[in-house]
Amino acid sequence: MKKFSLCIGLSLILVAFSWGKVGDIQKIIKTPGPCPTGLTFDGTYLWLADGYTDKIYKIDPETGKVVSSFESPGHHPEGLAWDGKYLWHIDSGEKLLYRLDPATGTALSILESNSPNPRDLTWDGEYLWIADFKSDTLLKVSPVDGMMVQTFPSPAGEPAGLAFDGKYLWVSDRSEDRIYLVDPTDGLCLSSLRSYGPFPYGLAWGNDALWNVDYENNEIYRIKVFDADIVSRWDENRLSLQFVKEFRNYGPGTVKTLDIYLPIPENRDNQTLLGPVQFDPKPDEMIEDSWGQKIAHFAFKDLKGYSIVRPGWKVDAKISAVEYFVYPDKVGSLDDIPLDIKKKFTQDGDKYRLSDPLIQNLAQKIAGKEKNPYWIVRRIYEYLADHLSYNLKPVGGWNPAPTVLKRGTASCSEYSYTMIALCRSLGVPIRYVGVVSLRGDDASFDDVFHRWTEVYLPPYGWVPFDTNKGDRGEGAPPGDKVMGIGNVAARYIITTENGGGDKYLWFGYNYGFNWTSEGKCRIQEESYGLWSPLGEKKYHKPLK
Repeated sequence: MKKFSLCIGLSLILVAFSWGKVGDIQKIIKTPGPCPTGLTFDGTYLWLADGYTDKIYKIDPETGKVVSSFESPGHHPEGLAWDGKYLWHIDSGEKLLYRLDPATGTALSILESNSPNPRDLTWDGEYLWIADFKSDTLLKVSPVDGMMVQTFPSPAGEPAGLAFDGKYLWVSDRSEDRIYLVDPTDGLCLSSLRSYGPFPYGLAWGNDALWNVDYENNEIYRIKVFDADIVSRWDENRLSLQFVKEFRNYGPGTVKTLDIYLPIPENRDNQTLLGPVQFDPKPDEMIEDSWGQKIAHFAFKDLKGYSIVRPGWKVDAKISAVEYFVYPDKVGSLDDIPLDIKKKFTQDGDKYRLSDPLIQNLAQKIAGKEKNPYWIVRRIYEYLADHLSYNLKPVGGWNPAPTVLKRGTASCSEYSYTMIALCRSLGVPIRYVGVVSLRGDDASFDDVFHRWTEVYLPPYGWVPFDTNKGDRGEGAPPGDKVMGIGNVAARYIITTENGGGDKYLWFGYNYGFNWTSEGKCRIQEESYGLWSPLGEKKYHKPLK
């Protein structure tokens, strides 16, 4: 039985803006029914299915008003697609695929869907695509007989929406509350956006924008996806970080000279310093290395046996998660990279060994004839994720790239070295960053640290590529791998931007040091970061 028809007029809540950045919401439209599902765009109007009213609505995207509506052919209406002339519709209860007359809603053809749990639908110009939300699968099917032509895993655990922009698929996922950009040729996840609403459902593409309907909020969002500003920030937290480099001489000899170099954090996309960096003790000098990194230099002399020094710094900061959304076809060419950037960040280094035949031959094999910097880097990223695994035993830590590639295991540093070596050998500028990591609670201790690479992609600039994070192992959803690209969690303070090989930090991160001695000296050194939350103290108090 049909539910009662709701005569609720659509109201436009937010007008479109010409300004903004990628991911910004340019318009919000209230849905006409309480259970919105499938969404599509016919070049002029939006079409929306509703699982409670069992209706399909034609909506003016400029005013948000319902132009017309008709009854859905089934009782569990889901996905919608537009093929240029007809509406396609899928019903999750009937498991049927309908080709509808958009003027009357008449079913002109009815096909088996080949999907046991269909949700959304889209048209790529020749074929239909179906998202199956229980098998976590995307299916390309024939519009002639509904038979499956191609299939691959969906990016995450519960695909809810599909759209096609003329080149790539967009897939919304309820389990991750994300919208993924997917290559339809092989299912490779290219980038992702956080959803604006808590329950992202149907997707549509129209007028160079992405439309998403949210099932919980009963709203349709127009999302900006093309802009020079590709950075969005989330999950802000205010923390204090104290970094300490501890050096002990247990003697009995004397450490004649000890030079400790500590890179100093600065404002970045993921972090805003709330005041100047405080030092204890005062550095002997502030220097800048060949990469432009600011470094505090502490110099000590004549450290007798059983002595200890703990130079360090402390800073209060506002940290957040940052996401860089990269649309591959909007990335410029290698020729668009500034010459000073290219020259500075394609140099060789002891950990890279660019002239090694293994590096040269493997880089060429991976990249082939590709000229787009994104795809060059992405192919290298995929290769390393598939051919390396995280493991520091029996050897490893900071071995050079050829050794790591032959061994097949890597630390985060070695993932970075191999990524840098392969990219630089192909002329792609790349550097690494060193960080202190928040490990669990806001009050925590870190002596492990982390590093990843940043690649220069014109016209956007430096974009994070964490190959270690992208290596999630067999069985991980495809969307997991893309989370290592353009994503930095709200748990880091970046201390270092470096190309590797300078005389102060060498290929290290967070610190560098060297010492000379007289007599027998037993030395122990360690480095650690002490995190603490800012603001009022927190307590678990029962309600009164």
